[in-house]
Amino acid sequence: MVKPRPTSDAPPFMDLYHDLISGSCHNGGSARTPLHGDVDGGCQRGEHKLPVIDLGDLTRAGEETRRACVAAIAKASSEWGFFQVVNHGFSRELLEEMRRVQVRLFERTFDKKAGCGLLGSYYTWGTPTATSAHQVSWSERFHFPLAKILAGDEVEDPGNEKLSYSREVMGRFSGAVWELARELVVVLTENLQGHQAGRPSTPAEICSGKTCFLRLNRYPRCPVSAKVMGIVSHTDSDFLTIVFQDQVGGLQLRNDDGEWVAVKPNPDALVVNIGDLFQAWSNDVYKSVEHRVVAGGETERYSIAYFMCPAEDAVVGSCGGGPSTYRRFTFEEYRRQVAEDVKSNGQKVGLSNFLLP
Repeated sequence: MVKPRPTSDAPPFMDLYHDLISGSCHNGGSARTPLHGDVDGGCQRGEHKLPVIDLGDLTRAGEETRRACVAAIAKASSEWGFFQVVNHGFSRELLEEMRRVQVRLFERTFDKKAGCGLLGSYYTWGTPTATSAHQVSWSERFHFPLAKILAGDEVEDPGNEKLSYSREVMGRFSGAVWELARELVVVLTENLQGHQAGRPSTPAEICSGKTCFLRLNRYPRCPVSAKVMGIVSHTDSDFLTIVFQDQVGGLQLRNDDGEWVAVKPNPDALVVNIGDLFQAWSNDVYKSVEHRVVAGGETERYSIAYFMCPAEDAVVGSCGGGPSTYRRFTFEEYRRQVAEDVKSNGQKVGLSNFLLP
């Protein structure tokens, strides 16, 4: 766990959101802590251990063992939309290196983080469209298009040894996550057994290491954690997301009963979740599930998310297995629609925009 430290490097959340937070109890916002109540709808259940899948079973001797592992991955993707994987192939050394790089980037002063594109990234914090306290995300993020990392781009301080090292570590980490993501989508694609020649391209065919994104997240300690979120509820707009998180906790997902389930951290596991594109491609067999991160008042939290995305012009369509639920659309079209919805409605609408009549 990363120890708390002075927050001069943290964004000025209270300066920007003071009026929203101060008025939250008078404007219908909840004053209860998200861990025991409800910030944006739904009841809260206790901490839950997601399905844990041993990926070593995919390569161990015995076809029966492999089939059982494939079935477990498919079941978790259909019923939960989330699962955890162990024996994922990542060394502890690489994960620790990646965490050190992440912490060092966020330790920069806020002005320095906000004023330049480190290694081709773009930096965001809070929720610019928030109109009430419960829409505020008390977090900051570095977004890295992996095409730039893998190409060796250095936007700031060319020749800086620390930045060169950071880029090298992120390149190794991203390469390893890409191999894991590709393995999982191949397994999930094969499981449907409905994909044939002439059908829409598979996720593995329209994604590559250079079309994916890496996002480094930091959730600073929050003095008003009862009123805001670490990151507001959402679904992911990709095919598959793989998350390396610390042991602080705070990730929650919404189950079929509308309850928020807290995900218990597992020090040996990575978290995997299905994104919108995979739900559309699978014709709703696999579920892209709403999730969020609660704000923490005692300590900060770190996580790293890898988003398996296609090229902007890649077309997403149903793999078959019955009448298609969604019309075909490009990834660029989907992202543009999400941006328009957030701008006009304050929140993402998602796949329902692309339902067939």
